[in-house]
Order: sequence, then C-alpha cells, then structure tokens
Amino acid sequence: MKNIKYNFVFLSLLLLSFQACDESSILEEIPLDFASPENSYITYSDFNSAVFALYDQSREILSNGEHRPLDYIYGTDLGYNGANQLNVRFGSYLATLLPTSDVAEFHWKSYYKVISGANIILSRIEGSMMTAEEKTSVEAKAKLFRGLSYRNLAHLYGGVPLELEEVSSPKTDYVRASRVEVYQQAASDLEFAAANLSGIAEVQDGEINNLAAYHILAEVYISLERWSDAIQAASMVIDDPNTALMTERFGSLSSAEGDVYWDLFRRYNQNRGVGNTEGIWVWQYEVDVPGGVISSSSKAGPQLERDHAPRPWSFIVRDPSGVSPFLPVGVSDYTGGRGIGRFRGSNHFNFGVWEYDWEDMRNSEYNFVRDVLFNNPASEWYGQRLSDHLDLFRQTLDDTIRNFYPYQSKVTTPGQHPAELYVDTELKTLNSSTAGTTYSDQYHIRLAETYLLRAEAYLGNGQSDEAANDINVVRTRANAKLVSPSEVDIDYILDERMRELGVEEKRRLTLNRLGMLYERTNKYCDGRPDVTNHGVDVQPYHNLLPIPYTEIERNIGAVLVQNPGYVAD
Repeated sequence: MKNIKYNFVFLSLLLLSFQACDESSILEEIPLDFASPENSYITYSDFNSAVFALYDQSREILSNGEHRPLDYIYGTDLGYNGANQLNVRFGSYLATLLPTSDVAEFHWKSYYKVISGANIILSRIEGSMMTAEEKTSVEAKAKLFRGLSYRNLAHLYGGVPLELEEVSSPKTDYVRASRVEVYQQAASDLEFAAANLSGIAEVQDGEINNLAAYHILAEVYISLERWSDAIQAASMVIDDPNTALMTERFGSLSSAEGDVYWDLFRRYNQNRGVGNTEGIWVWQYEVDVPGGVISSSSKAGPQLERDHAPRPWSFIVRDPSGVSPFLPVGVSDYTGGRGIGRFRGSNHFNFGVWEYDWEDMRNSEYNFVRDVLFNNPASEWYGQRLSDHLDLFRQTLDDTIRNFYPYQSKVTTPGQHPAELYVDTELKTLNSSTAGTTYSDQYHIRLAETYLLRAEAYLGNGQSDEAANDINVVRTRANAKLVSPSEVDIDYILDERMRELGVEEKRRLTLNRLGMLYERTNKYCDGRPDVTNHGVDVQPYHNLLPIPYTEIERNIGAVLVQNPGYVAD
C-alpha cells in the first residue's frame, strides 16, 4: 500500500512538471459546467444535434413565416404585393430594397449563420470520438448546408466573402470573392456531400440525402456554365431507381375528386413514407409537436395560405335579401382558408403561361382555382358560383386584386385543416386569429424541378432536342401539349417552371442567378394600377440585392464593396 501511495505521488508530480513546461495547456480553458464548442462536439450524437440546428435554421430562412421566405416570390414575374404596402414585400423596389432594409440584412446574416455553424462542425470533427464513417457522414451533411448557403448568397448578392474556418474572435477585414469563386466553393462542398451522403431510400423522411446534393450541385454547375457536369449531376437524380414522377392518384384524398398533381400537395402526401417518389427534400412540419413549428394557437410555419389565398369574406356584395353569400370568416374550402389576399399573382402567372395549353392539368379547377361556390347557408345564393354573378363582384379594385383572383390550391388544405382550428366543423369555419398557415409538409426539392434543371443544362449545351424531351416528361404527367425543340428557350423554361412550381419555387433565386429578375419582373409584374409605377419600380441593378450597410460599416479593416446602383447608406 505504501509503494502504491508513493507511486501515485510521483506520477502526480511528473504530470505537474509536464504541465509546468506547457504554458499553453495551463491557459487553455475547457468549460465543465456549461455547454461550449470545447465540450459539445465529442460524440456522433453531439454532432448530429449541431446538424439538426442547420436544418432548423435553413427551414426558417426558406419556409417559415409570412415575411422572409416570401421575399423570394413577392415582386417577381410570379406576382406582387396587392396590399399597397410600398416599403415592404416589394410593393416598391425603391422603397423596399435598400442597403438598410430587413430584406438585405436577414438573408445575408441568416445564411452566414448557417455557414458559421457548418464551419464549427467541420473544424471539430478531427478532435471528436466519432468513427471514420461517422466523421465522413457529418462532414458531408455540414458541407451540404454550407454549399447550399453559398449558392444562395451568390444568387442573391453576387460575390460575397468566403469564410471556411471557424471564427473564434472578431474579424473586420472581409473582402468579397468573385461570384464564380463562390459558386466554385459551393460546388466543392456539394460534390463532397453528393459522394458521401446516404441514398434517398436509406434516410428518414425529410433527411438530406445524396440526391438532394446532386440536384443543388446541378444548378451550381449551370451557374458556372459547366453544362455537361450539370447534365450528369441532374441525371444522378433522375436515373436513380428510387425516384419517379407521380403519375397515378395517391395519398390521403386519392378517392376524392382531383388529379395526381393535386394529390402532390394534399396534407400527409409529400414524403416517401406514403409512397411519394417525387419528393427529394421535404421540410417536415407537425401541429402542436415540439420542433414541428406549426401551432394551433398562433400563426407559425409556412404562410402561403395566408398570403396567396384570396379573402372572399371581405366582399361587400350582398344577395337580393341583403345577406353576404360568403361566410365572414375563413373556411376550409376552395375559397382559400384564412387567406388575406396579399400576394396577388401576375396576369402572366394567372393567364399568360396557360395560353400555351389551357387544358394543362396544372391549370385544372382543382389546382388553379378560378371560381368558387358561395358558402353561406343563410344566403339565397348558397351553392351558386361566383362566376354566375361576376359583374357584381367587380365593383371595386380590391375585388379582383385581393378579395378574389385565380390562385394555386397547393397553398391551402381544403377540408384538411387541423381539427383544433375548426370553429364549426359543419360549416368548416376556421379560427380567424390563428389560421393561415399552409398545414402540410413543404417541398424544398421535387423531381419535376430536376427535369427542368437538366433541360436548362441541355439548352446551354446546345442540345435543344434533349431539353424538349425533359420538359415533355413533366408536361406528359400534366396531360399537356408537348413542346417542340424549336420552341425551347430560357423564357419557355421559366414559363414551364412557373406552370409546374408556381409559388412553391423560390423564384427570386432562379431569376437572380440568371440575371433576369429585372427583365421578367419589368415585363410581367403588373402591380396595383392605383399605385405610382404600379408599385413595381424595379431597376436593372435589382438583379442583385444590396450588401447590407451594417456589414460594410463594421468591416473597418477592409473595403466591402457595395453592389452597383445602391447608395452607401
């Protein structure tokens, strides 16, 4: 026992002497009583928790709420702010899009927050207790989110600063890389992710997978004009035996009147778990479940119903007995749930793109709602159609700008709103103070878009026959007239994206990456006729967002150059 005691003392002194020689180890602080990067990135579970945070942050940017995710559709060729709000929601570009605006700051800061989280994960992989396989998996996941963020920053702002390491102290000397350099970095991250993420059939619903990485990578390659690489990346998604466009009725309301395109957007129908082979990456939502975002007691989650669905309950028209033919609250029917009629589709979206083929399934009465039934049982017009009395419902500008207009039913869930929201289950009236969310999982990437991306790559590569073939795969599913190779150009592809994706698409990202936001918005975004310049005074320099003034101001160690056209403050 005595020898053991002396040996312990000797070893203790020896360890102390080593530490005395290593001053850096003495000064190194490792927190023991609170979470920090030093003690939070040890096990595979630790790293997965950090990856889950990247999911949540990305979903917040691209899907949640009625403000920032909808920045991607307001004031584009898809539609405009019908509420006459000039300094928000792109009612006026000159009033909304400034270096000091929330639009410019939110997307910049939010994507860099994702990048920062990914960089912390990547910098701490080697010091972890994970196996080699686990390290590769975590690296692939972090790089997918970093690649996605740099891709979107390049689309929106052009060249931006590249930061690939964990930042542990204030840094004020950032400079902008070129847009091409940012795309190249995104490609590098996504190539690693695509090569190392699990296959789509091996992951849970909503989990990132190799095909999601290949899809995003294909778009980055298009931005770099690497046409053959883009075709190959998109083909990895299209040719995978686990993916296919849905062509037969399926899911929760497959026995109801409708069609397969309508089925894609009904509640519970977006994931592979129910047989949907078209969803590549789907944002997951649940009602009143921790982490599920959507709540029955507040407006939370994707707000496409609230913004894009019309508000017929605001009509002042009455039947001959003086009774409103519409119930005065939101109803879970084709009148649009608890919509407020703020995002009004452009005439090109509502009518122009369908002139090519009005019988296109995506323009059916189930998918693009153009007429509705009166839903107030107390009215003598109950059950009749609005179109039967159309002239009466065109008395004020708001009638056709906000109260009712053609809209995509994919933004709402007729008859499928959460049970907690119904005030009267027979009338299907909804709680006006909390309804308005789109109560379904949301596609982030859908296979139909992959076909249209590959068509774009084929077009860039001079293969118009192949481009037409890919477009026609999508059009065939819609029972639509086929397009000939001679008709295919970038405008046709943009119109086809509008027909297929509509408000599901983050349209600003597409138009900005092509440098066509000004051209298409100026041509097609009508705006309110009672507002100067119809409320959409878009300029050529708006093809890029401004660098936030706060970033320029705090970057005192170097010049962070503003995009052309924007004043400094």
